[in-house]
Amino acid sequence: MSNYLKIAGISLLSMAIGVGAGMFAVSSAQSGKLYELRIYTSTPGNLDNLNARFRDHTTGLFEKHGMENIGYWTPTSEEERDDTLVYIIAHDSQEAADASWRAFGQDPEWQAVAEASNANGQILAGIERKFMVATDYSPIQ
Repeated sequence: MSNYLKIAGISLLSMAIGVGAGMFAVSSAQSGKLYELRIYTSTPGNLDNLNARFRDHTTGLFEKHGMENIGYWTPTSEEERDDTLVYIIAHDSQEAADASWRAFGQDPEWQAVAEASNANGQILAGIERKFMVATDYSPIQ
């Protein structure tokens, strides 16, 4: 039952975010930044390893490749608190996001970090992402 609740919760969150992200095409020209929400699910027992990888390497590599770190969170719900990392990064545009992710994926430093962090098995089970723009009434503008 807990997997069902987790899937249902993620689905509802995705739907809510999707509605906001659907405004992207209409309002992207009005917004100065493109925000990217990412939800990572770790493999069992690896959330600490995933957080260490972000803390020690990934956030710096994001900055190196033009991605702005906005915030990182772990859910408090019983279903997600042991395996979920949620974060938001910002880009100047969709094109900038695409270029940053390409460069990040090709970075030899990132490739070494990923290989080392997965040496004892994959630490990441799944990734969900949504691109968003802030509304005209958002305090983040």
